[in-house]
Amino acid sequence: MIFVVVEEVIPETQLDRHTDVSTLGFIGGFIVMMSLDVALG
Repeated sequence: MIFVVVEEVIPETQLDRHTDVSTLGFIGGFIVMMSLDVALG
């Protein structure tokens, strides 16, 4: 679901030819943020 949101809703990720790298970077950052939120509570 996050992949669809980043690919379709955030147009800045589609400006370059490295769209999958930027999408995976966004997803990785989201996972880190959620992990820190759960760990630090």
